[in-house]
Amino acid sequence: MDFRLTARQEELRDAARALTDFVMKYELDCEENNGLPPQAHAEIRDAVLNSGLQAVNMPREWGGAGLTILEQVTVQAELGRLTGALWDMVWRPANALSHCTPEQRERYLVPVIRGQRRDCYAVTEPEAGSDPQNLKTTATRADGGWVLNGEKWFVTVGDHADFMIVLAAAGEERAPTLFLVDKDTTGVEMTRVPRWMHTFVYEHPEFTFTEVFVPDEAVLGEVGQGYDITRSWFTEERLMIAARTIGAAERALELARDWAVERRQFGSPIADFQLIQGMLADCAVDIAVNRAYTHQVAWEADQGLVDRKTLHAKAAIAKLAASEASGRVVDRCLQIFGGRGYDRSYPVERLYRELRVDRIWEGTSEIQRLIIAGELVKRGTGLLRMPSAD
Repeated sequence: MDFRLTARQEELRDAARALTDFVMKYELDCEENNGLPPQAHAEIRDAVLNSGLQAVNMPREWGGAGLTILEQVTVQAELGRLTGALWDMVWRPANALSHCTPEQRERYLVPVIRGQRRDCYAVTEPEAGSDPQNLKTTATRADGGWVLNGEKWFVTVGDHADFMIVLAAAGEERAPTLFLVDKDTTGVEMTRVPRWMHTFVYEHPEFTFTEVFVPDEAVLGEVGQGYDITRSWFTEERLMIAARTIGAAERALELARDWAVERRQFGSPIADFQLIQGMLADCAVDIAVNRAYTHQVAWEADQGLVDRKTLHAKAAIAKLAASEASGRVVDRCLQIFGGRGYDRSYPVERLYRELRVDRIWEGTSEIQRLIIAGELVKRGTGLLRMPSAD
């Protein structure tokens, strides 16, 4: 096994770091104003497009960057260093959009890739969070299409997006189905924009759908494919969360290490104190181990070395381990900064608030444990083994 980055991966990492450094100058503005003005959005959009890192998960023939999963992980680890969730401005269209028909692709996906449109994924409901199969949003057959009724919560980027990917129970069979819905369609209403613990450059609003008519051409994929397409999205997103949280943790450790070397108390740099050294060492262990495993799973996904269910469980391991480890890292780093670590003008404080949600969204830590345990119970410990070359 060769764990060295290829020349291409180094090139992507450097491009992602350069873009991260550019976007980083907007962090304090985003924090102090709970978002960014239109001019900043335009400046960052242009920088993203110029970087070649827009739509890294979409094929080149559609205008995307066409990166492998491992290459995407390499990019996301750099972007994860940003606070204010500014990494989300380097948009990866939902991989569900790869199921677009040619006509849907031209109307929805290609404009997203070009930075002209923005999508959001509406899955969660008041009674369907960790268990999406309990969804109440319905799609009823109508002449020439479907009528949607229901409610969606936590629709990330819902304030900025202009169309939605909506999961609904279709027809009398309640077949889980995805629909492409323009946000300005009659009956779509953004009802509430909650205030959250973290600062996020976009919002996570709540929406209601009241007698929303969409044509047959609005079905994404096929009727009944909604869960399968969404699971595939979750698998990729969980790997990207693992990568981003590792990047965030590494930035926190860099800042804490520099602070510990420079900050003097009792006549010495606090880096001389063994309790500080212990925290720094524990942070390094958490980062190194989780980076290695996340890269391993991403590589296995690219090579097609594991089946879909095993990959789903391995992505759950990566997301669970990295998100919880990054929480431990940033907690220690804030402690090393002492009182200054509690100041919102310091990145370590922002990272402390913002990393907490990674143990909740795209599947809580508890759901990841159930996925992993289910795979162990049904199929044994094979998911722990490295795949063979045969």
